[in-house]
Amino acid sequence: MAETQVKKVVLAYSGGLDTSVILPWIKETYNCEVVAFVADVGQGKDELKGIEKKAKASGASQCIVRDLRQVFVQEYLWPMLKSGAVYEGRYMLGTSIARPLIAYEQVRVAQEVGADAIGHGATGKGNDQVRFEVTAMALDPSLKIIAPWKEARFRETIHSREAAVAFAQKRGIPVTVTKKNIYSRDRNFWHISHEGGELETTWAEPQDRMLVMSVPIEKAPNKAAYVTVDFVKGVPVGLNGKEMDGVKIIEKLNELGGKHAIGQVDLVENRLVGMKSRGVYETPAGTILYEAHRALEMITLDRDTAHYKEQMALKYAELIYNGLWFSPLREAMAAFFDKTQDFTTGTARIKLYKGNCRAVGVKSRYSLFSENLASFEMGAEFQPEDSNGFIRLFALPVKVASTVRGTGKKALKAKK
Repeated sequence: MAETQVKKVVLAYSGGLDTSVILPWIKETYNCEVVAFVADVGQGKDELKGIEKKAKASGASQCIVRDLRQVFVQEYLWPMLKSGAVYEGRYMLGTSIARPLIAYEQVRVAQEVGADAIGHGATGKGNDQVRFEVTAMALDPSLKIIAPWKEARFRETIHSREAAVAFAQKRGIPVTVTKKNIYSRDRNFWHISHEGGELETTWAEPQDRMLVMSVPIEKAPNKAAYVTVDFVKGVPVGLNGKEMDGVKIIEKLNELGGKHAIGQVDLVENRLVGMKSRGVYETPAGTILYEAHRALEMITLDRDTAHYKEQMALKYAELIYNGLWFSPLREAMAAFFDKTQDFTTGTARIKLYKGNCRAVGVKSRYSLFSENLASFEMGAEFQPEDSNGFIRLFALPVKVASTVRGTGKKALKAKK
């Protein structure tokens, strides 16, 4: 196959092991200019410290850093929160939800600097390759995509993370990963993920040394903490009665939740590419916000909308996980979720204790909960006799089927 001719590549650069090795490899192999693009999605000052200097030392012609934290919260995290989307019941989509934003901005940077290609450090086994490339194809199909992990000549040299460490050390490229600390991590202020090391088997227990955003459960305080979260139309607007922006809310809840070991998940998930993988996730703020939002919806959503929304959330989680944020279906579903939040305004009180996070109080001026109706005492609002006709009509289909087919008698005989 003929060599792909490129002049300038914008590489999604994190400063981690993979992209630190990939940057000089692309420059040398394709004989082209490489622009490093860094997305600040709340991964922390430590990860961003000195990243421009490091990128240029690795061969980048320039390093462009974009602060995307506010956009991340307002246009990605809050829409996901309103949907209630969780992948396979446990994964709160921390990496998945950030990738389309990073890829979107990467394409914008490529257009700004006149690049004809973009590059990424995702492997051929993972989900991120799909998220980056599908987004790029949706936004600017003219851009070529360079993914070194999917090129045999790259893998011949960098055939494992250990080999990548050796490659970087030989070239004098500073990396935080060592052969003793071999975890592959992805962090933003919604979560941090951990893969590799002992997690490559399903029998080994994750070690406490792995945790970054939260403490081990055994080291959490013996006294519970409480926090109230205020919402307006499904969007968090304050904590403990104090108004604050979304970035600050997440930062505060990460600090509080991390102290109480909230949001730790050990999961074997089904990747889009067909294999299972094991990861440990820490999502302190996200876990608290999901619990608070769910509690508020319990009193503000009617039954049919609540139940249908749960079904929609399953599909929405799949779309996010599979990198289809910029698909027509995802956008149409987002409009539905927005509508469900018209009256999701109020406050939830959350109790945090040794890894447990649960709502212990909720209130809203739009609450559909009636103390009179819910009471065991019969009142004027509800006449028990009305239930007789309701039940007869509700049971009519099964009653007719049983009479015509004799299914009820057959079931009784089978029990004997």
